[in-house]
Amino acid sequence: MSSRRMTIATGSLLTASFSAVMIFSFSAGADDEGPMSGKGGKAVDKAPAGVELTTLLPEKIEVDNSSQETAITATVKNGGTKDSGAIRLLVVGFDGLSVKGVEGCAEIAEKDLPEGSNSGFACAIDNLAAGKSKSYAVDATFDLKKEGKICLPVQDADGTKTFWQQGPVPFGANNPSPNAPATPLLLGTDNSPVTPGSDKAGGNKSGGKELPKTGPADRILPLGAVGAALISAGAAGLWWTQRRPQRSES
Repeated sequence: MSSRRMTIATGSLLTASFSAVMIFSFSAGADDEGPMSGKGGKAVDKAPAGVELTTLLPEKIEVDNSSQETAITATVKNGGTKDSGAIRLLVVGFDGLSVKGVEGCAEIAEKDLPEGSNSGFACAIDNLAAGKSKSYAVDATFDLKKEGKICLPVQDADGTKTFWQQGPVPFGANNPSPNAPATPLLLGTDNSPVTPGSDKAGGNKSGGKELPKTGPADRILPLGAVGAALISAGAAGLWWTQRRPQRSES
């Protein structure tokens, strides 16, 4: 009789433990994605009538202090009343932020990367229906000894027009914690490098022309990416040219 009671009690404990694990796992997964933001984004070329393309990035990411790895969700949205037709989203890394992979997207060859960037992927989208969005899982690394930026241009299929560009917008922390397991970084914040006496204020260290930011206060609109279409193998003809200021949308 005592053996039977022990079996019933053990089974109840296992059930309770399993339920607790399931609840904890679900809660942790639900909290993985925080608020998303279009900070640092502006319209560039006029989109087709009824099409309104924008992008979103998480307001907060975390960088593993040991591996320097981080995960970012890049979202493109059509807030208009008509389908977009064929478009593409570029995900480009600058300075301390390097894009290592974007699910379902083709890597941009090093020789075809925008000036000043270190990595990039192009995501072909056959069509984005009105009111719909599409999200991409971005694997990246972030060197906390440097500043780091990301850029999300949305173009037509052959790259001749850039309808929207978010960035290059920084992720960063005013007070990084090198001894913690992970460092939280906020969108739109310049990173304060961990290493004391770093050359943060030394300007662009790549030797090339620095791309302008696209924050709300900037008078110059983002740089438009133009060039030949990316084919399935990932080859690209892509360069960046400066645009004259245009009237921003309200």
